[in-house]
Amino acid sequence: MLERLSTLPREAPGTWFPGRYVGGGALILAPPIWFAGFLLRYLGLHGGQFTDAELDAFAELPFAAPARLTSYVRDPALVTAGDALFVLGAILLFPAAVTLAHLAASRCPKLAAWGGTLFVFGLFARAYFAGADQTGFRLIAENGLDDTVRSIMAGYADIAYGPWRVPVTASFGQYVGGLLLGLALWRSGVFGTGRTLVFLASVTIWVGVLKEAVVPDLVFTGLLALVLVPLGIRVLRDRLAGPVAPKPLSW
Repeated sequence: MLERLSTLPREAPGTWFPGRYVGGGALILAPPIWFAGFLLRYLGLHGGQFTDAELDAFAELPFAAPARLTSYVRDPALVTAGDALFVLGAILLFPAAVTLAHLAASRCPKLAAWGGTLFVFGLFARAYFAGADQTGFRLIAENGLDDTVRSIMAGYADIAYGPWRVPVTASFGQYVGGLLLGLALWRSGVFGTGRTLVFLASVTIWVGVLKEAVVPDLVFTGLLALVLVPLGIRVLRDRLAGPVAPKPLSW
């Protein structure tokens, strides 16, 4: 049974979730869409809407929330597009992560199961944080920028942690689950050492409410696309090799 998990069977696409076509398509689409979301988020602050003095003032603040809210006022279409792509990429990463766990389960079923499950918990947390961001943006239309910034910063901890601290707790799944899933992918031979390190770097990207995108986020999500897109193509074409022993020096 475990040997069958090393490939995605063409003859029985309904016997596993999410299936070869959905899983392969998610691996192809999720990383570039997610990268585009981060890029637009970055441009929302660093695309010329603010002077250097304004950016320096934002940098001195302990949280990025005032900068993000102000960026929405300066260019709402850009910020909205960035957040929409960010959420869409995170949603598509769900079937992509499940597919990665399937691929790694041939040699490391427990690591793959725990890693995939915890990683998906982190994606659910990202959906909550994105919803909180959108609420903040909509409040600007009702209350104005200054009052919205004061209200959100006054209750930022409660907003960021979420009810019963469920979202912030689930967000740790990104780090723990990403580590376990990356190790499972390496030990199963799905990824070499180089691709595993890229995958692990991508799970260090920030989580939280009204967070700023920075250059390392763009680098890590861009490299993630280089890793997952070719794998997604192989999944769609059903051209996956069986499990192999990991090698320290490998891509």
